[in-house]
Amino acid sequence: MPDRIAFLADIHGNSWALEAVLDHVRCQSVTRIVDLGDVLYGPLNPLETFRQLAEAQTPVTISGNMDRLVHASSDAEIRANPTLAFVLRALGPEPVAWLKSLPGTATLDDELLLCHGTPFSDDEYLLEDVSSGYPVVLPEAEILRRLGPVSHRVVLCAHSHIPRVVHLSTGQLVVNPGSVGLAAYDQNIPHMHFMESYAPHASYAILEKSSQGWNVSLHRVAYDWNAAARRAGELGREDWARGIATGRMT
Repeated sequence: MPDRIAFLADIHGNSWALEAVLDHVRCQSVTRIVDLGDVLYGPLNPLETFRQLAEAQTPVTISGNMDRLVHASSDAEIRANPTLAFVLRALGPEPVAWLKSLPGTATLDDELLLCHGTPFSDDEYLLEDVSSGYPVVLPEAEILRRLGPVSHRVVLCAHSHIPRVVHLSTGQLVVNPGSVGLAAYDQNIPHMHFMESYAPHASYAILEKSSQGWNVSLHRVAYDWNAAARRAGELGREDWARGIATGRMT
């Protein structure tokens, strides 16, 4: 049986979305589930998300920038960020310790490199230029610069929440599975920009190696996004509620 690997990313504590994605994965003859980080941070249901992933027995999970925020923030940073304070109260010590233990990158079968942002930074986009305020795929030369000496045939990245498959002249394939739990967001670092998938569905990818190379399927899964949006609104994050319920910020 060919190895079919499901790649999840940017769950952000959205247990409603994760439940639907895991149900979908179970119908796809998947042999492994891998997570690319930003697992628990968000004004949603972080502890249930942690439990769901534990039950799914995800063999590989790497850390994202918001995972690092959860376990590495100072007391002052926690006081200044009500969402972060909520996540820490909801989780307790065991999930936080788990986040702290996650590696920043990983490899699978010597052929696939897993990273959250780029192989060298968890808070830099690998594929997108956001200087216009909206994501535009970078020129190949800049993508290759951000990959540096990485020579793996397939690079799996996340962070932008935008599903993409980009083939490079080196023969390398870069895949972003999109976001399970947050279909749109805005961000003011490095400057104000909007990341939108234009649909509220949960997103993930399946990769399967064939004799011709790697097949990639991007999946968009319906779930009760209104329930997740209501939760975000109840916790004072109308921006998250809008992104979750519509896939749009603007």
